[in-house]
Amino acid sequence: MSEAGVQKTDVIIIGAGPVGLFAVFELGLLGLSAHVVDILDRPGGQCAELYPEKLILDIPSRVKITGAELVQDLMAQIAPFKPVMHLSRMADKLEKLENGHFRVSLDLGEVIEAPVVCIAGGGGSFTPKKPKLERLEEFENKSVFYSVRKMEHFRGKNVMIAGGGDSALDWTVNLNPIVSGMSLVHRRNDFRGMQATVDQMYALVKEGKVALNIGDIVRLNGDGGVLKSVTLKNAEKGEYDVPTDVFLPFYGLTMKLGPIANWGINIDSNKIPVSTENFETSVKGIFCIGDMCEYPGKLKLILSGFHESALMAHGSFHYARPNQKLKFEHTTSSSNIQAKIGG
Repeated sequence: MSEAGVQKTDVIIIGAGPVGLFAVFELGLLGLSAHVVDILDRPGGQCAELYPEKLILDIPSRVKITGAELVQDLMAQIAPFKPVMHLSRMADKLEKLENGHFRVSLDLGEVIEAPVVCIAGGGGSFTPKKPKLERLEEFENKSVFYSVRKMEHFRGKNVMIAGGGDSALDWTVNLNPIVSGMSLVHRRNDFRGMQATVDQMYALVKEGKVALNIGDIVRLNGDGGVLKSVTLKNAEKGEYDVPTDVFLPFYGLTMKLGPIANWGINIDSNKIPVSTENFETSVKGIFCIGDMCEYPGKLKLILSGFHESALMAHGSFHYARPNQKLKFEHTTSSSNIQAKIGG
């Protein structure tokens, strides 16, 4: 790829969970820019995907805060530093350049270059939980998808979404205006998503824009990866076919180390050992913070990750600005910092 096609920044952050987001803030205080890569379609990591409405009780100064509220506040906090977010993307390949910088290639083709890479991927890359259906692999990436990367791919299609959580409900609502038909299937008439989105879904059902099916998925029907219908089953109707062009099962996510395992970093039992001085890994210029990093006394807490973010940012500075001296400033007294964040 030509230089013109490479996006350049100071730090590439792998993971848009709370720790990765706060790292943007700490880097921004030092004048360093960041691109953030995450396989999910929204920032927030586990907070957004697994417990958006669950209370978190150990964030300093917050008596209680939900996962969704924490992510919302962190996004507002980092907004002045204008991070570039690469969502629904996987950091696929890492290359060390002659100038000491790193190039990270994403699975949809983008290439980012930076002198520093920070891994903040929690327990690893999220991978989808797949339904147990015969012939599933035949349809994957042709008619069956586990995420929505480009909405336009589904324009004019007859789409079936399966699941009862936030992802299933969000995409039922968001894709509805552009599809030719929409079905939502869930095993029970009880949904785990945010109530406002549940209400939106039921409103679309009432308007005839979404066909709600309560039951089980039996099989996929079609040939050569081209889906024609999905067979459902419930106590009222027995087995019946629903015409379907695209099937989107949102059954939750599991975590795996992913391509990072092939980046030449010292890894021990799926954890990345780091120096507690600055949370640098065995590879100079690559740092790791959050649940994935390992060191004596490590606690898997968001507040610990916030501390790790601050030291990582300071450790990154001499790679990103090798000819400058780091000037440490407090946010309470620095007019320069306050100007940056609108204080």
